[in-house]
Amino acid sequence: MTLVEECYQFSQRLPREEMFGITSQLRRSAVSIPANIAEGYGRDSKGAYVNFLKTAQGSLKELETHVILCQRLKFSAADTVEALLARCELVGKMLLGLIRNVQSSGDV
Repeated sequence: MTLVEECYQFSQRLPREEMFGITSQLRRSAVSIPANIAEGYGRDSKGAYVNFLKTAQGSLKELETHVILCQRLKFSAADTVEALLARCELVGKMLLGLIRNVQSSGDV
């Protein structure tokens, strides 16, 4: 959820003409991460939960791509992008750990 908040703050500084372009895509991919984690947790099976966690990983990679693109298009400073990508890396490690934990556990 903190990553989503940071992405919204980041995207508020993007050019106004990108509101329906990269800003929207960036926000949607960020929101998708915790939403998929929550939806998977609410499912009845470990397999479904893992699938939703992997979908969250995909959304995270999509988000990272949008952030890198913002830097390449010179919409954001390198230090701002690096901080956000560091948060993405942390979330990615936590997701990977959760996936491994769920896969090795006997229950959901």
